[in-house]
Amino acid sequence: MTVDAASTIQTAREHAGLSKRELARRAHTSPAAIVAYESGTRDPAVGTLARIVAATGTVGDIELGSGRLRPDVQVASERLEQVLGLAEQLPHRRPSGRLAFPPFPCSAFPHSA
Repeated sequence: MTVDAASTIQTAREHAGLSKRELARRAHTSPAAIVAYESGTRDPAVGTLARIVAATGTVGDIELGSGRLRPDVQVASERLEQVLGLAEQLPHRRPSGRLAFPPFPCSAFPHSA
């Protein structure tokens, strides 16, 4: 089951009979953060979501969504090949041998004894 943070927080808060302000106090966060999480304008980190839900007295496991947490290796490999192919098409120029800025005088860095 995928967790919708906004509805999870709102449902847990309402089930516990808590105001947003009281939940924020118990979860050690701001009422504005609770409003943002419940409205879906901000998504809490997993630890923050767990802390907020625990502050309602609700017990349960939070399961992460079913989406992949790691990139598809095949897709990443194909993209890397494309980038390297494009890089080879860029014009090549020889290094100028000049520094982009003048060297610092040695007196600028005193030696330690």
